[in-house]
Amino acid sequence: MMLSGCGVQPQPSKPKVDLSLPTVSKIRTLSDIKTIALEWTPVYDERIQGYYLYRKHGSKLKRIAKIEDRYRSHYLDTNLVPDTLYEYRMSAYDKRGRESRVSQAVRAKTLPIPDSVSFLEAIDHLPKEVKLIWRPHPFERVEWYIIERTEPAQEKWERLATLKGRLNAEYLDKNLKDNHIYYYRVWVKTCDGILSNPSKTVKANTKPRPSVVRGLQATTNLPKKIIVRWKPNPEPDIDHYNVYRSIFELGPYVVAAKTKRTEYVDLVGEDGAKRYYKVTAVDSDGLESFKQDVPVVGQTLPKPLPPMIKEQRFHNGALYLRWESPDKRAVKYIVKKIERNGFLSENVYTFTNVQTTTFTDAGLKPGFKYIYSVIAVDKYGIKSKPSPEIVIKVPKE
Repeated sequence: MMLSGCGVQPQPSKPKVDLSLPTVSKIRTLSDIKTIALEWTPVYDERIQGYYLYRKHGSKLKRIAKIEDRYRSHYLDTNLVPDTLYEYRMSAYDKRGRESRVSQAVRAKTLPIPDSVSFLEAIDHLPKEVKLIWRPHPFERVEWYIIERTEPAQEKWERLATLKGRLNAEYLDKNLKDNHIYYYRVWVKTCDGILSNPSKTVKANTKPRPSVVRGLQATTNLPKKIIVRWKPNPEPDIDHYNVYRSIFELGPYVVAAKTKRTEYVDLVGEDGAKRYYKVTAVDSDGLESFKQDVPVVGQTLPKPLPPMIKEQRFHNGALYLRWESPDKRAVKYIVKKIERNGFLSENVYTFTNVQTTTFTDAGLKPGFKYIYSVIAVDKYGIKSKPSPEIVIKVPKE
């Protein structure tokens, strides 16, 4: 059975030495990190009551324990400084407190604090996380691994986790910032609470988001649709692109499509409709690039401008009209004619395939009122608004 010291014993003012008392011999030691075990051959002389243990650390020898049984042969000296040399001597004492001569000095050195893990590596460029791996510690009394992290702009180390089990060999640090640098280190802790020095520091960088999509363009000259195009992203693991759309420049922007191509056809179905677009790239890990600060604006082809009637003549019951297309888009025209006789009678006539910019209508009836307008039609079949109306009143005979 080992005895453990509880504190430094009071020092006698002057030891009373009896040279006839037998001395202690054959002191052996066994060292640990903060403890040294001492073992000796007991002195069975009936005059001996017990033993005094002296320790020297530095220049002065001090009594540290009184062992009150001559049959004892073991003692634990605890709470020592790791990696430190100590010197021990023992004496035997009798019932009157007289001591034998002290034994020969025996030296013992506490073990150093265990090193941390000898191999530590950070696997970086992962999406929003860093994986740490290390070699399990060879010291069987290691029971815990303590993981710490810091950042370039942070002075203190943050404790992330305490992992139990000497054979543990990895840790995943999750929910991190994109494209951000982190530093890690590992401590080990023994089953009796001894903490190692920290391991070497390893650096890791999380995976960046894909770069902002460049070359964004949108058409403004197609009928009832807008085509949005952009340049492919340089990252090799782009999975798809998100197309965001809004009817207002300031948003809100909602996802209109997900596509693996570098263009999107928006079938608006309206003439002259304006839309705003932003496009992001999404990689195979689900990381999405930031949107553009300024959207691209697209517009469907507007209606042609209404024709401008430049000339009108009425003679001998016939009407002659001449007009122009202001934007030169018209490929044909529609002439609309309303015939009225008083307030109760009205007929509407439509001439749908007028290929020139003139129109002649003969045989107008005396006493009737006629209203004419012209509509331009472009090559896509988009119709303009009607031109300003021309009103003709045919006199009664």
